[in-house]
Parts: sequence; C-alpha cells; structure tokens
Amino acid sequence: MLQQIQETASYLKTKTNENPKVGIVLGTGLGGLVDDIEITHKIPYTEIPNFPVSTVKGHGGNLIFGKIKGVDIVAMQGRFHYYEGYTMQQTVFPIRVMKFLGIEYLLLSNASGGVNPDFEIGDIMLINDHINLMPDNPLRGQNFEELGPRFPDMSEPYSKMLLDLAHIKAKELNINVKEGVYVALPGPTYETPSEYKYVRIVGGDAVGMSTVPEAIVANHMSIPCFAASVITDLGVPGKIVEISHEEVQEIAAAAEPKLSHLIQEMIYGLYN
Repeated sequence: MLQQIQETASYLKTKTNENPKVGIVLGTGLGGLVDDIEITHKIPYTEIPNFPVSTVKGHGGNLIFGKIKGVDIVAMQGRFHYYEGYTMQQTVFPIRVMKFLGIEYLLLSNASGGVNPDFEIGDIMLINDHINLMPDNPLRGQNFEELGPRFPDMSEPYSKMLLDLAHIKAKELNINVKEGVYVALPGPTYETPSEYKYVRIVGGDAVGMSTVPEAIVANHMSIPCFAASVITDLGVPGKIVEISHEEVQEIAAAAEPKLSHLIQEMIYGLYN
C-alpha cells in the first residue's frame, strides 16, 4: 500500500506541480463548492494510478486542484464508500495520497439522517465525535510507521480548533448550525425505524454511511480533521417517512450554498 500511495502522489505531482494546503471531500451536500474553486487541474479518477472509481450517482469522479480564497486546495469530487464493494483501505486511499501531497487540514462533508429530535431537515450539523459501527476499520492489517502509529489516539477525532473556527464563521455569516455525534453504518440501505432508535440510544445525533473511515486515517496521519453533515431525513419517531437517494440529493442541494460558504470562509480564516 505504501508503494502505491507514493506512486500515485508522484504521478499527481508530475501532472500538476501543485502543493495543496487543504484537502476537501465534496460529498453529498458540498458538491456545488466546485463552482467556487479556481480550478487549475481536473483529473478524472480513471486516469490516476491505483485510484478506485466512484459509482454513486451525484459523485463526479474527479480530483480537482485549485484555489479557494487564494489558498491552494485539492478536492475529491465524489468519495468512495464501503458499500460500493471497496475495501476500507481503498475507500481512504485518496486521503493517504493527499497527505503525501502536503495537505495540512482535511475537510469532509456528507448527507445524513438526523435522530436528534431537535433537528430539522436541511440543518447543518458540525460533527464533534463519531461512533464507528462499520464492520471494518481502515487501519486493520499491516501498519506502516511512515503513515502513523499502530495504535493512534482518537481522543479528538474532529479538531476542536476547526470546530471553533466553524462556529465563529457560521455566526459571522448568520448561518444556523447544530453540533453532534455522527454514527457510521455500512449501508447501502437507509435505516429501519428500530435502527434509528438504536442509533439515538447509543449516543448518536445523525447517522450515515461515510466519513468515519476518512476521519480515522486523518487522525492516524496527524491531519486536523473537520466534518459537517447536511440533515436530509429524520429518524425521529413520528417524522420517519420513505426516502430515496434522489430526495436526499435534492435536500442536500438546497442546503449546499450555506455549507459551501461556510467552508470557504473557514479556509480563508485558516491562512489569513
């Protein structure tokens, strides 16, 4: 794996000659941010050595280099999910490569189901912790000290500094945000009413099918990590309705401008 990471990073450096400071995963809820990137290079995943290919509708499938607010960034236009049939190591491979490209921060986004009764559809939840209920861990198997320690600390999986910055910028932008715990399940089915209840009982505020593997490897590699969810459906008794992927995309798109603006201002705040 280490050799593949180095090979992919070397290829990208040769193709772009870029030195990104911030890595971004444009998941559901943040795809429109691509319109605000001063793009210098857009490389399809299919052209990148060792990269998986995104198979989910709404995930573009490009690695984008450019600038946001004058800051060099690299962004995944679409992520990889465990439920697509990839191994955990494959789903986080791009995050490993970003580290070798030089990123100093990782910003993640997703769509999720809210189980906190105080949440409403369209809310933005800043993730302050997670519970991993996926059946695998991206660090399982051989550990490479060049990437991080065998047993990484997870006492602050989401950077308190980045969380504080997000709250400050949200207040300045008059964007209402919530904060809570994200629970990761493997998917691809949406949750049953009893599963929503279970997620709430164990301490979750929202539930989804991504993000946690990426946050784990970010911590493994000592990259400060930030993540936000767009609440696209509710797993709250009395508010559970039938949901489709298309509806999730529509709701996320409606909240997207707010989250996109917040991310841009956070990036500016990190370097100014």
